[in-house]
Amino acid sequence: MKTRPAIGPFLYYGTCLFLGMYFSFTAVQGDGGLFQRVQAEAEAQELHETLEMYQAEVADLENKTLRLSDNFLDLDLLDQQARDRLGYVRADEVIIP
Repeated sequence: MKTRPAIGPFLYYGTCLFLGMYFSFTAVQGDGGLFQRVQAEAEAQELHETLEMYQAEVADLENKTLRLSDNFLDLDLLDQQARDRLGYVRADEVIIP
């Protein structure tokens, strides 16, 4: 009598191997995988640095705004801004292009 090869164990272990490989691949490369996490952390760090840069710029502008307000007038800053914006030059100054 001829016996047939047992195909059931092959299908079972093949399916388990396929599912294991699929879930491993998805854990590394999928939407919530390790590579996406590393990329998201790098993007978050970049955005954090950009936020700090903008916060420093806003603080500088708030300081200049305060110094040019009616309550606190910094004449040196006013003079500097008038020169920069309007191109004012005193008669005793020499302009070097």
